[in-house]
Amino acid sequence: MTTLGVTRGVAWRTLHRVFTNPSLLIPSLVFPLFFFVAFAGGLSRVDDVPGFDFPLGYTAFQFVFVLLQSAAFGGVFTGFGIARDFETGFARRLLIAAPNRSGIVLGYAVAALVRWLVTAAVVTAVALAAGMEVGGDGVDLFGLYALALVLNVAAIFWAAGVAMRLRTEQAGPIMQMPVFLVLFFAPVYVPLWLLEGWIHTLASINPLTRVLEAGRSLLAGSPTEVGVAFAVAAGLATAFWLWAQRGLRSAERAG
Repeated sequence: MTTLGVTRGVAWRTLHRVFTNPSLLIPSLVFPLFFFVAFAGGLSRVDDVPGFDFPLGYTAFQFVFVLLQSAAFGGVFTGFGIARDFETGFARRLLIAAPNRSGIVLGYAVAALVRWLVTAAVVTAVALAAGMEVGGDGVDLFGLYALALVLNVAAIFWAAGVAMRLRTEQAGPIMQMPVFLVLFFAPVYVPLWLLEGWIHTLASINPLTRVLEAGRSLLAGSPTEVGVAFAVAAGLATAFWLWAQRGLRSAERAG
């Protein structure tokens, strides 16, 4: 079986299982919507804080975070499925049957991407229905969603590396917590310049801060540091691809 054939087969099986099982599909949709409602609605008065100058308002400010968060956790949720496949024995049978095993990782990545695109469409529709303003043109918006896409790829490679090393659903917190912490140590609620103390220091060195701020600038139609943001996201995706490949080798050795 060719690499393309393995990729297609793994992606189709994963997507079929997700979209025919509400217990797998609904959490990936509800999770970002919960954060969007909680942040954009419950904290809407933050845009009255002196120094908060995002031109599109607080709903759009939080939308970018929720979009990027949904991309990252879309990859993590697919990682849970990889761990489940090892526990049920499917992944081990796949390793035996597939001579081109890199296609296994790529198949899960394709599934994670398609799964996130559905979530992104729902989140975007809800945000627009809630009155979110959009300042960017088509090119800017393409850049925003492309940035989220690369982040989704990085997250699935991270989660795949963990799942293939530990091969148990109990690895879920190990996949999820680092992603959660990195996201929430970025400037989530207010711009970076309004943060103070240790949280400002952490946010300043957090690589996802560049991605988040570039995404917000794209939505506003005034792109800044977009090249840096794509370099960060692509660097993470490349590093975690190598991590996933080594995880695959670990799973091969374990049989």
